[in-house]
Amino acid sequence: MIEVRELIKDYGDKRAVNQLSFIARPGMVTGFVGPKGSGKSTTMRIVLGLDTPTSGTALVNGQHHAALKRSMRTVGAMLEVQAVPADCTAADHLRFLGRESRICPHRVTEVLRQVELSAMADKRVSELPHGMRQRLGVAGALLNDPGVLLFDEPMRGLDAENIEWSRDLMQSLADEGRTVLVSSSQMQDMALTADHLLIINHGELIMEAATAELIDRFHRDVLVRSPRRSGLTRVLTDLGATVRAESGGGLSVTGIDSWRIASAAAEHHIPLQELTPRNRSLEDFYQELTGMKPR
Repeated sequence: MIEVRELIKDYGDKRAVNQLSFIARPGMVTGFVGPKGSGKSTTMRIVLGLDTPTSGTALVNGQHHAALKRSMRTVGAMLEVQAVPADCTAADHLRFLGRESRICPHRVTEVLRQVELSAMADKRVSELPHGMRQRLGVAGALLNDPGVLLFDEPMRGLDAENIEWSRDLMQSLADEGRTVLVSSSQMQDMALTADHLLIINHGELIMEAATAELIDRFHRDVLVRSPRRSGLTRVLTDLGATVRAESGGGLSVTGIDSWRIASAAAEHHIPLQELTPRNRSLEDFYQELTGMKPR
C-alpha cells in the first residue's frame, strides 16, 4: 500500500506538491492523472525516497522508503526518465539492475518472458523500438518481484498495440494483489486502465473516485441557462448535483437528470432559457476540470 499524507514539496519559491493526501491500495490499479507539471513525478520520487518532502509523509506499507529493510523487493518503479546505456543489451541491463539484490540469471529470463522481450534479450538497447524500451523499463520494475509498483507515464508515445499490452499487464499485476500506481497526463488512458482515479492539478488533489463511478457520473450532463444562474446553482447543488460554469453563461449539470432540474427550477420560481441533455466524454470533463481547454 502507498499512503501519502499532507505532502508538500517546494523548490525555492515554487510549490510542486501542495497538501496532497491519498492512498493507493493493494489489488487495484490506481491512476494518478494530471497535466504535465502537476506534481505527479515529484510525488512518485518522494514515495521512492529520491526526493525529500518539505513536509508531510509518503509511506510504503506503513514505512518510509529509507526504513524498508528490503526496499527493492518491496517496491519497484519505472520512472519517466531512465538512463539506460544504449550499447548494452536488454538482458545485460537487467542483470546489472539485479546485481545489488543478487538476482539469479533465471529471474532475468523469466521477467523478459513476462514482458514479451525474450526474442530481443541480446539486442542493444539502442536497437529497440520505443515500445520495447518501455517494456524493458517495466521489466526492471518487476525484477525483484515487488508487491508495490509505480509507473510514471508508461504509455507515453506508445502505439495502440503496446498501450493495450500495458493495460493488460498492469491489471494482471493488480489481480495478483499488488499495489499499482500509474501516472498519466491522458485521462483516456487511465479510464481504460485504472480501477481508481486520483486527479491532480497544481500539486493538489482535485478529485478522487472509482473509475466506474466517475464514468457513470460524467458520461452525460445537462446544459442549463437561466438569468438567475447563482440561485439555480445553489438549488441544484443542494439536490446533490455537480454544477460547473461554462463559457457563454451556461451551466454544466451532472448527477441529476433534466426532469429534476426543471422541477427544482419551477418549485423555486427560477426561469430557464435552455435545458439540453448532452453526451460527454470523461476526457472532456477532465480537460475542463484541469483547465486544459476553455469551458
